[in-house]
Amino acid sequence: MRTRTFVFSFLVHTAMLAAVMVVRIFATTELPEPPISTKFMMAVAETPEAPPPPRRVTQTTTPAVNQSAIPLVAPPSIAPKIPGDIPDTAPVSSVVGAGTFGDPVGDGVVGPPPPPRIVPPPAPQPIRPGGNIRPPQKVHNVAPAYPPIAQAARVSGTVILDALITEDGSVRDVKVLRSVALLDAAAIEAVRQWRFTPTLLNGIPVQVIMTVTVTFNLN
Repeated sequence: MRTRTFVFSFLVHTAMLAAVMVVRIFATTELPEPPISTKFMMAVAETPEAPPPPRRVTQTTTPAVNQSAIPLVAPPSIAPKIPGDIPDTAPVSSVVGAGTFGDPVGDGVVGPPPPPRIVPPPAPQPIRPGGNIRPPQKVHNVAPAYPPIAQAARVSGTVILDALITEDGSVRDVKVLRSVALLDAAAIEAVRQWRFTPTLLNGIPVQVIMTVTVTFNLN
């Protein structure tokens, strides 16, 4: 009895499920819309147009012609060569009998070079007495001549001079340091005739500059 009930119940449930499925199938009249497909678009970047390449300028070079080369084909005629301007004077080396620096005679025999030129040392500068250099002593004195115009004008005074005394004691140059206009020429003329003892420096006579005075007094 239980077996029959189970079989019957199973069949009933199976039939109900089948009926539900059949009703579901027939009840559907419209199919669902398919999903919208996604489209992919690729953006293309715009590239600027490349400028055209520069035009290549072909340079035509003319091959250099060697003027001293020997021609392969003999020319039909040879034009006479026109001489250029002939210099009025020829160079020294081309004159017959004239030699060069090492060949002064020009006979092809080279002699020794000339000796080097000896340059004398510069003269020592004059110095002023002082310290270990003793001033020179006057050995010859000449009294100045009083100018008549200065005597008439009753002009007197002292003229101070710089005298350049050479190695032998003579006076070479005289320069006025303090002037008395009417008496300067007479003072210079007198000092130029003075003589002094030579001034020695390390046993060698040297030039010195010494300041001297010439006094004019009206008696």
